Amino acid sequence: MGILSEFREFAVKGNVIDMGVGIVIGAAFTSIVNSFVSDIINPLIGLLTGGIDFSNIFINLSGREFASLKEAQAAGAATLNIGLFINAVISFLIVAWVLFLIIKGVNKLKRQEAAAPAAPPAPAEDVVLLREIRDQLARR
Repeated sequence: MGILSEFREFAVKGNVIDMGVGIVIGAAFTSIVNSFVSDIINPLIGLLTGGIDFSNIFINLSGREFASLKEAQAAGAATLNIGLFINAVISFLIVAWVLFLIIKGVNKLKRQEAAAPAAPPAPAEDVVLLREIRDQLARR
């Protein structure tokens, strides 16, 4: 029973729960970034490069001719999907940049908290007693 209670203690710690929430949000954010890359960035790059669609750039290893990557994949042909790799790299760079900005902001907040002046320490017990004695003697 010791290992179960130890696991329960580990699982309900704030850090584990925070990590779980972060993973879920990260997965949702990744799908947004993937959509941003494939639906906005790639068409803009295609417009600038004269209609090149990154997602359709591939090297056919089967020796047969295919008009598109979808057609090659449907036929089961072996392909090197260069365009999809480029999309993944762009997505990674966007996610990495956003995470860098978030971590930079968190670190800035932590530095501000650390720079805040701490309250002066309470005087030692003997100092308090000596002050009380001094004040009583001064009243006499």
